Amino acid sequence: MKRILLALILVVATSAASSALAGGLTMVPEGNRHAEQPKVPGASVRRTRAGRTTFDDKYEKIRDLLASDKKLIAKIKSTAVDYGIDPIHMIGAIVGEHTYNVDAYDRLQTYYVKAAAYAGNSFRFGYGDETIQQFLDRPEFGKCDDFADSYKLWTCREGVWEKSFRGRSVGGTAFPDNRFSAVFFQPFYAGQTFGLGQVNPLTALMLSDMVARNSGYPKLDENKAAAVYDAIMDPDKSLAYMAANIRRSIDDYKSIAGMDISRNPGITATLYNTGGSAQRAAALAARGGLPEENYYGWLVNDKLAELKSLL
Repeated sequence: MKRILLALILVVATSAASSALAGGLTMVPEGNRHAEQPKVPGASVRRTRAGRTTFDDKYEKIRDLLASDKKLIAKIKSTAVDYGIDPIHMIGAIVGEHTYNVDAYDRLQTYYVKAAAYAGNSFRFGYGDETIQQFLDRPEFGKCDDFADSYKLWTCREGVWEKSFRGRSVGGTAFPDNRFSAVFFQPFYAGQTFGLGQVNPLTALMLSDMVARNSGYPKLDENKAAAVYDAIMDPDKSLAYMAANIRRSIDDYKSIAGMDISRNPGITATLYNTGGSAQRAAALAARGGLPEENYYGWLVNDKLAELKSLL
């Protein structure tokens, strides 16, 4: 009897998972694929221990911050409308970042104060004595000049970095075997993501055109680093970049993998954590199956009822 019941459950689950939407899209169902939370990376564990806290404590802190700030929730809802996404995706990303990557400040106002501390600072993006503009003037990047859209432009440039510069010596300069964002867009050497949405500068540059269209903020310029930091550290502006990031992930999975992930906040949270939605969508399309949440997305789905109550 148990075997028959299990078989029926599997049939129903498989049918739900493979139900196709109009246009041939497969709707990714709600919930976690993993019965237990995937392993949390050691770096996150060490950071949390160093702060003499726990993941449970950090989760409760960011949850309480969101629950106590109705103005912030209203801004999240309004921004989500601008990008055509459910605000629960933004809640999930904020909770995931502040549970596993950084600590939440006690009040939203603290984020404004911290953002203001960077205003007017004189710094630039680059590596060593080479500015980002000088680096992009190298002939290897010439093929990227055909792209007008900021997402395609910076995706192309990131690809050139991976293929031609990462871990190589080129033109007398030895480049580190590290990500483009870490090498050229980390002038403070103190973490690569900032603000309420924990967006890194390269991601902001990629999403600049979408944010300009949907939110009306000025387009970003890689030669004006202070303006980039203002965009990702000011809470109001950072919400726009967060929403654009999530919108991009949803669109990438639709257009590349034929998957609609808009009803699974754990999957969008996973992609917010990992980045590389286009590459991951392509890998999924090649191997088949459904996307799976990581440790970060698993928490969001596991706490989904509680997180939805914040809205």
